Amino acid sequence: MSNIAEVYGYAYYNNLGNPDKSQEYARPVLGGPINPYPRRGRTGRRPTKKDCDTESRLNFFMSMYVYVPRDEQFGSIKMSDLLAYTLKSVAQFLKPGLPSWIASQLGGKKEFDNFQDVLKLYKGGIELPDGLIKFIRDRIPEEMVKELFRTDGEKFPKFPMPQVIKEDDLAWRTDEEFAREMLAGVNPVAIRRLKEFPPVSKLDRKLYGDQTSKINREHIEHNLNGLSIDEAIKNNKLFILDHHDTLIPHLRRIINETSTKIYASRTLLFLQDDGTLKPLAIELSWPHDNGDQFGCESEVYTPSSQHVESSIWQLAKTYVAVNDSGFHNLVSHWLRTHAVIEPFVIATNRQLSVLHPIHKLLHPHFHDTMYVNAVARQILVNAGGLLEKTVFPEKFSMEWSSAIYKNWIFPEQALPVDLIKRGMAVEDPSSPHGVRLLVEDYPYAADGLEVWSAIKTWVKDYCSFYYKTDKAVQMDTELKSWWKELREEGHGDKKDEPWWPKLQTRDELIESCTTIIWIASALHAAVNYGQYPYGGYFPNRPSISRRFMPKEGTPEYEKLKKNPNKVFLETFAPHLQTLLGMALIEVLSRHPADEVYLGRRETAAWTTDTYILQASEKFRKKLEEIEEKIRNMNNDEKLKNRIGPAKIPYTLMYPSSEAGLTGKGIPNSVSI
Repeated sequence: MSNIAEVYGYAYYNNLGNPDKSQEYARPVLGGPINPYPRRGRTGRRPTKKDCDTESRLNFFMSMYVYVPRDEQFGSIKMSDLLAYTLKSVAQFLKPGLPSWIASQLGGKKEFDNFQDVLKLYKGGIELPDGLIKFIRDRIPEEMVKELFRTDGEKFPKFPMPQVIKEDDLAWRTDEEFAREMLAGVNPVAIRRLKEFPPVSKLDRKLYGDQTSKINREHIEHNLNGLSIDEAIKNNKLFILDHHDTLIPHLRRIINETSTKIYASRTLLFLQDDGTLKPLAIELSWPHDNGDQFGCESEVYTPSSQHVESSIWQLAKTYVAVNDSGFHNLVSHWLRTHAVIEPFVIATNRQLSVLHPIHKLLHPHFHDTMYVNAVARQILVNAGGLLEKTVFPEKFSMEWSSAIYKNWIFPEQALPVDLIKRGMAVEDPSSPHGVRLLVEDYPYAADGLEVWSAIKTWVKDYCSFYYKTDKAVQMDTELKSWWKELREEGHGDKKDEPWWPKLQTRDELIESCTTIIWIASALHAAVNYGQYPYGGYFPNRPSISRRFMPKEGTPEYEKLKKNPNKVFLETFAPHLQTLLGMALIEVLSRHPADEVYLGRRETAAWTTDTYILQASEKFRKKLEEIEEKIRNMNNDEKLKNRIGPAKIPYTLMYPSSEAGLTGKGIPNSVSI
């Protein structure tokens, strides 16, 4: 065990910054009481010269060779995919003046002129000037040149057509699609039921003043199909996408110290009789001029299809999309799947022998995770990395995710518990899954509960075979050491939390293992593989904003009246960041050829226990049944949220997939 402990070690996230490069690239250490965070795998590199608490970094070209234990390295097929990832990230290591220089080469343009310019990205690529091509060629290796600049007449860059505009390139602008994606898009894990009106804040009033919403009855009551607000709340008809409290404490610094111009937001929605959601109002808030303790300033916007008001409403929806995109990238995806699962990988390898039944159960769900996370810390979530370049918090991105980790609770990652907490479901012992959805046509939750139940049945069959009684769990010393280390070291900043399961009963073991597998497989699939289908057309899900809402009486407002599409693109689509973001999510959304999906193993010889093999086969067949059920539901015209105006069938919980950019498939692990 001591040798394994030396290979698999824990470390803080002290390798994101690069103060030796310049103070601009210094970042706080994540992990510990000030900025709590899950632990990462230790690499053992020396500290930087300027900060002994910060670990030195590899140069860009060595990023794919970052240290992880040998068993965690990518295979050859996956490594070739990683090369593509590196190629797509080529602008990462070009000179700091690149954005301005590209703009000059493209006729001074830093934004797209119109939506037709955007569509050229998918219908032929952009004509790059010779000077720009030479600039790039001179700065990258020859093998990258061959990949980037084709000789078959194909222009660079040319992106695949995203599903969200494949059938209708205007449907994304509708209120129906805007709301539907909260239930069936790439971030369907944030919406919650509204239980009190007006919405209130949980922020400390001494620090942030009164943050109660400015949305009032006059804004929404006329739009509730004859119900009063009190009746709508009582009947579970009001919902909220709330990106207010998570942003307000950080908003002043983000606005003042980055190029970002955003708002905190609250979006209220009404559940209609046909099961779809109707947006009612959007509140955009910004810091009070006199200080945080005075609360915030807010403006409330309501739906409109008339004149300039319709353009204002479209902008308001897109500011919400920016917030949701940032939360998705940094929290729903990176923090709550990639980062939180890594300590489980380390603790399992350190404390459970390879023959231990729980090691054999969980091992497929940790495949490639440490390596993909290590590479991400090198070129994605690091100072100046792709996420800082393409997501609105910029240099505060990881610090923001740390603040949200403070509220992370392991048992609440179980899907039924999460749905109940968000008010999207209630306990119902008569239901097959133990909960009843309050929005029946909630594709992520409906499909997710099917997958959750299948995983739990498999885990119960498995654990019940090896642990006949609660006492057998209690007597397992390896299991005890595993769980202790996981709590006290892997998630060490949470070690004193009372909510950790004691792991003294078989039921606790089953629930905990089910939750681990759920996070690593289905939850990650739900928030990862829809990134390009929905966000590959960046006007639908931009992740940055460079201008505030135009105010009446200003030149910007007059410009909005005359050319609303131009104002939209100038606000949300700066050229370079857009291309970088699209390149990134295209790679992240692809399945490699050697992907192993939920219910399957790399080898049939992983166990010789006949009962376990039979249970595993039962699990696989159940997932096939779920696939068929999803297909049937997607063909049910009464379930309007499963397809929506953009005509995208909800397939993100579809267990299997082919290789490539498919918008479906649940891999066993967080493997990209």
